[in-house]
Amino acid sequence: MNIIEKKCKVCPVGCNLKIIKNEATNSQYSVEGNRCNRGKEYGVKEILEPSRVLTSRVLLKNGPMSRLPVKTNGVIPETLVEECMDIIKITEVSAPIEKGHIIIENILGTGINVIAARKVNSLQ
Repeated sequence: MNIIEKKCKVCPVGCNLKIIKNEATNSQYSVEGNRCNRGKEYGVKEILEPSRVLTSRVLLKNGPMSRLPVKTNGVIPETLVEECMDIIKITEVSAPIEKGHIIIENILGTGINVIAARKVNSLQ
Protein backbone atom coordinates (compact mmCIF):
# COMPACT_ATOMS: atom_id res chain seq x y z
CA MET A 1 0.00 0.00 0.00
CA ASN A 2 1.39 3.40 -1.05
CA ILE A 3 0.53 6.19 1.45
CA ILE A 4 1.32 9.86 0.85
CA GLU A 5 0.77 12.44 3.59
CA LYS A 6 -0.14 16.04 2.73
CA LYS A 7 -1.53 19.01 4.62
CA CYS A 8 -4.77 20.20 3.01
CA LYS A 9 -4.68 23.84 1.87
CA VAL A 10 -8.29 24.24 0.75
CA CYS A 11 -9.41 25.97 3.94
CA PRO A 12 -7.90 27.31 7.19
CA VAL A 13 -8.52 24.02 9.08
CA GLY A 14 -5.49 22.38 7.41
CA CYS A 15 -6.43 18.73 7.77
CA ASN A 16 -3.63 16.16 7.72
CA LEU A 17 -4.49 13.99 4.74
CA LYS A 18 -3.38 10.44 4.07
CA ILE A 19 -3.73 9.68 0.37
CA ILE A 20 -3.71 5.96 -0.24
CA LYS A 21 -3.19 4.45 -3.67
CA ASN A 22 -5.10 1.26 -4.34
CA GLU A 23 -2.38 -1.05 -5.65
CA ALA A 24 -4.93 -3.50 -7.10
CA THR A 25 -6.40 -1.07 -9.63
CA ASN A 26 -3.37 1.27 -9.89
CA SER A 27 -5.72 4.19 -10.63
CA GLN A 28 -7.92 4.65 -7.56
CA TYR A 29 -7.06 6.78 -4.54
CA SER A 30 -8.71 7.04 -1.17
CA VAL A 31 -8.23 9.95 1.22
CA GLU A 32 -8.34 9.82 5.01
CA GLY A 33 -8.18 12.67 7.52
CA ASN A 34 -10.27 15.12 5.52
CA ARG A 35 -13.17 16.82 7.27
CA CYS A 36 -14.94 17.73 4.04
CA ASN A 37 -15.26 16.57 0.43
CA ARG A 38 -13.10 19.48 -0.75
CA GLY A 39 -10.20 17.93 1.18
CA LYS A 40 -10.72 14.62 -0.57
CA GLU A 41 -10.74 16.32 -3.99
CA TYR A 42 -7.64 18.35 -3.09
CA GLY A 43 -5.73 15.25 -1.96
CA VAL A 44 -6.40 13.28 -5.14
CA LYS A 45 -5.73 16.29 -7.40
CA GLU A 46 -2.50 17.06 -5.55
CA ILE A 47 -1.25 13.57 -6.44
CA LEU A 48 -2.52 13.39 -10.03
CA GLU A 49 -2.10 17.02 -11.19
CA PRO A 50 -0.18 19.13 -8.67
CA SER A 51 -0.67 22.85 -9.33
CA ARG A 52 -0.19 26.18 -7.58
CA VAL A 53 -1.45 29.74 -7.55
CA LEU A 54 1.73 31.78 -7.84
CA THR A 55 2.44 34.97 -5.93
CA SER A 56 5.48 37.09 -6.65
CA ARG A 57 6.60 40.61 -7.52
CA VAL A 58 7.54 42.33 -10.78
CA LEU A 59 9.81 45.33 -11.24
CA LEU A 60 7.95 48.64 -10.94
CA LYS A 61 8.97 51.95 -12.51
CA ASN A 62 7.58 55.37 -11.59
CA GLY A 63 6.00 54.13 -8.36
CA PRO A 64 6.51 54.59 -4.63
CA MET A 65 8.10 51.12 -4.35
CA SER A 66 10.50 49.13 -6.51
CA ARG A 67 8.33 46.04 -6.95
CA LEU A 68 4.64 45.38 -7.57
CA PRO A 69 3.01 42.33 -5.95
CA VAL A 70 1.37 40.02 -8.50
CA LYS A 71 -0.43 36.68 -8.53
CA THR A 72 -1.86 34.27 -11.05
CA ASN A 73 -5.63 34.31 -11.55
CA GLY A 74 -5.70 30.52 -11.64
CA VAL A 75 -3.54 27.50 -10.95
CA ILE A 76 -0.32 26.73 -12.80
CA PRO A 77 0.81 23.12 -13.24
CA GLU A 78 3.67 22.44 -10.83
CA THR A 79 5.93 21.46 -13.75
CA LEU A 80 5.72 25.04 -15.10
CA VAL A 81 6.16 26.93 -11.80
CA GLU A 82 9.90 27.53 -12.12
CA GLU A 83 9.66 28.70 -15.74
CA CYS A 84 6.76 31.04 -14.87
CA MET A 85 8.73 32.50 -11.96
CA ASP A 86 11.69 33.15 -14.29
CA ILE A 87 9.39 35.18 -16.57
CA ILE A 88 7.73 37.04 -13.70
CA LYS A 89 10.97 38.12 -12.04
CA ILE A 90 12.26 39.87 -15.20
CA THR A 91 8.94 41.55 -16.07
CA GLU A 92 8.86 45.33 -15.67
CA VAL A 93 5.81 47.62 -15.51
CA SER A 94 5.22 51.35 -14.96
CA ALA A 95 2.84 52.94 -12.48
CA PRO A 96 -0.01 53.72 -12.30
CA ILE A 97 -1.41 50.18 -12.04
CA GLU A 98 -4.90 49.19 -10.94
CA LYS A 99 -5.53 46.12 -8.82
CA GLY A 100 -6.47 43.20 -11.09
CA HIS A 101 -4.73 44.72 -14.15
CA ILE A 102 -3.25 41.98 -16.36
CA ILE A 103 0.55 42.15 -16.16
CA ILE A 104 1.33 39.00 -18.19
CA GLU A 105 -1.41 37.56 -20.36
CA ASN A 106 -1.67 33.79 -20.92
CA ILE A 107 1.67 32.95 -19.30
CA LEU A 108 3.37 30.04 -21.10
CA GLY A 109 0.15 29.33 -23.02
CA THR A 110 -1.62 28.10 -19.87
CA GLY A 111 -4.61 30.40 -20.29
CA ILE A 112 -3.73 31.90 -16.89
CA ASN A 113 -2.91 35.57 -16.45
CA VAL A 114 -0.54 37.20 -13.98
CA ILE A 115 -2.40 40.15 -12.43
CA ALA A 116 -1.57 43.06 -10.13
CA ALA A 117 -2.37 42.25 -6.51
CA ARG A 118 -2.74 45.91 -5.51
CA LYS A 119 -3.26 49.42 -6.86
CA VAL A 120 -0.18 51.63 -7.21
CA ASN A 121 -0.26 55.32 -8.08
CA SER A 122 2.53 56.95 -10.05
CA LEU A 123 4.97 59.34 -8.44
CA GLN A 124 3.99 62.14 -10.79
